[in-house]
Amino acid sequence: MFKGEYQHALDEKNRLTVPSKFREGLGDSFVITRGLDNCLFAYAADEWSKLEEKLKALPFTRADARSFSRFFFSGAVDAEVDKQGRVVIPSNLKEHARIDKDVVIIGVATRVEIWAKAEWEAFREKTEASYEQIAEKIVDIGI
Repeated sequence: MFKGEYQHALDEKNRLTVPSKFREGLGDSFVITRGLDNCLFAYAADEWSKLEEKLKALPFTRADARSFSRFFFSGAVDAEVDKQGRVVIPSNLKEHARIDKDVVIIGVATRVEIWAKAEWEAFREKTEASYEQIAEKIVDIGI
């Protein structure tokens, strides 16, 4: 399970150091793709396989399922961790997440999210303001 928040920066070759606690769970090779809310999602191989099976089961006759799958899978890349614990973030994924240099990497149970620092701070500020109302709403779904 992934948890926590870490701040890092991309180097001049678009390499990002993956926190060692996350490297343990992600392994030497994992998948990075476009996430929601202008961030990137990173999945360990086994978790990616589970998600892939669920998405393949969506009805291809539904336009929203086709659109989501196209966008999600077309952005997916296999990330290889180098000896210094870094992965390269491709330019199309950097653009999607609005990443320039400063990055926040967070653990979200089954995945890791990679955020541009400014995007994460804006999201966090907005969410903190309504955290209690969100908590009240998710009680209805069994949390």
